[in-house]
Amino acid sequence: MAMDLKIEMIETCSCNMMCPCWYGVRELMVMDQGWCGTVMALRFLEGSAEGVDLGGRTAILGFDFPGPTLFDGNGTARIYIEDGVSSEQVAAIESLLQAHSGGPMAILASLISKWLPTVTATMEAREDGDDVVIDIADYGSVRSGLLKNEAGEQVTMNNAAMGLTLGARRIDLAPSASRWSDPEMPREFETRSGGRSELHWVA
Repeated sequence: MAMDLKIEMIETCSCNMMCPCWYGVRELMVMDQGWCGTVMALRFLEGSAEGVDLGGRTAILGFDFPGPTLFDGNGTARIYIEDGVSSEQVAAIESLLQAHSGGPMAILASLISKWLPTVTATMEAREDGDDVVIDIADYGSVRSGLLKNEAGEQVTMNNAAMGLTLGARRIDLAPSASRWSDPEMPREFETRSGGRSELHWVA
């Protein structure tokens, strides 16, 4: 898939800080609650996929993995896209995030057994200092705040296995307080773990 995209990724999940799936080692990837609920926001800062401009658009990925590890797969997922997008943009985002032609999402998408139909929804994003909040009508919110040490320095994770598959060499740890409720997903959940990264997907 031809693409050149700069993206801000905001990842949240139902485990405590920090998410064991970043390690990429099956023995260490046991989910805190025996299952995982994840909401990942992708803010397309600029660029295109398959010749379709996605700059300024936001897509949310909702995942449910029954566990006990991410490698057990059998996940359920849905893509939520902000309203006002064109049919061409919806198709390009679906192809990209469901990895129809491979690409950075291929490994994660391979763990999904059921993709629910993509929906469009009203989204409102706001930033307050280091905090980012994205409210998604009828479904919930993504709430992310950067984690800093006593010296005020950002706490980071470098070269995490799952991060590298998405093109994120550095991930800023960002505890979350997201809530998600989609009646077609296996469960409602709240999140605590989280991270942010800038991605550059080129192919």
